Amino acid sequence: MIQPANRVNEVQEYYFSRKLKEVAKMNADGQDIISLAIGSPDMPPSKQTVDKLCEVARETTGHGYQPTIGTAELRSAMAGFYKRWYGVEVDAGTEVQPLIGSKEGILHVTLAFVNPSEQVLVPNPGYPTYTALSRLLGAEVVTYDLREDNGWQPDFEALERMDLSRVRLMWTNYPNMPTGGKACRETYERLVDFARRHGIVVVNDNPYSFILNEGEKLSLLQVPGAKDCCIELNSMSKAYNMPGWRVGMCISNPTFISWILKVKSNIDSGTFRGIQLAAAEAMNTSTDEWHQQYNIEIYRRRRLIAEEIMSLLGCRFDKSQVGMFLWGKIPEKYAGVEELTERVLHEARVFIAPGFIFGSNGSRYVRISLCAKEDKMAEARERITSLEW
Repeated sequence: MIQPANRVNEVQEYYFSRKLKEVAKMNADGQDIISLAIGSPDMPPSKQTVDKLCEVARETTGHGYQPTIGTAELRSAMAGFYKRWYGVEVDAGTEVQPLIGSKEGILHVTLAFVNPSEQVLVPNPGYPTYTALSRLLGAEVVTYDLREDNGWQPDFEALERMDLSRVRLMWTNYPNMPTGGKACRETYERLVDFARRHGIVVVNDNPYSFILNEGEKLSLLQVPGAKDCCIELNSMSKAYNMPGWRVGMCISNPTFISWILKVKSNIDSGTFRGIQLAAAEAMNTSTDEWHQQYNIEIYRRRRLIAEEIMSLLGCRFDKSQVGMFLWGKIPEKYAGVEELTERVLHEARVFIAPGFIFGSNGSRYVRISLCAKEDKMAEARERITSLEW
């Protein structure tokens, strides 16, 4: 009898993949579910971005395979993005690798640095893909705690007490998802020091630094010497409203980039030229005003409604959190978070995310996405108001 590979038993179908099938069936039955669960920006990219895609798509010579390393235009734009917004000098020829989304980068980085049975440090709570891909590739996942009372920052004293002898990678994600914890210069400095002393590659996943963040945009690579032992992933999905375009970037030193390219070149054949040049156009032409409108003002209005929903649910939340989600702690009266989220889904017909999907430290939290139009969020608020709490 044919059986799947053992690695298939190491993971479950991604929560949102599974749950969205249930939501789709409910919608097909006429229930009209409002989804406040997924972090997929619902606004369009800039007009210049779409126009460039259409322009290149009409070219008769632009439809062939593209270099895995990416077009010179895209690499230059990504280097310019890091210089303009983070003040980080990046060599466009040797220190940047375009990705088919940063999720792909998690795969390539793990393949490039981690052997089967070696260990990977993953935050709890954290993005589930860090854990799932590590397990699929035969790595041992070791979680490290993020706690609300520590601002969702790593506990470095606890990390130092761990046996780190088999750890090859450490995943971090600031501004943090799902918690909204802010990026901190001190945390980045301590991460670089930790990486250097223990021979561990720290990978910071940094797609949220533009969302509801009017302060300085921080990057791990701003720390002197960070490129020697660290990698940063970034993405066009959130800051440029391009989640379905699948454009990300990996920034590090030339040696690390060459190892990642060796893996990537054996897996894919490059991104469509039109998408690459349109992504370059997005980065090269975006203005402070565009980011203020799409990354700040629209999300700020939605965030106010999300805060009202959290209050209706009896959840406690930190108003200083950033990013495109609102993370809140559920009342003690609920035995578990799914008791609350399932009631909201089936009685109010509003889909919000239970925090347990991000790890055990999220088991008493819910997450509300800001990726829905204001009228839909307002309707979700009214539906929840109508429930007897």
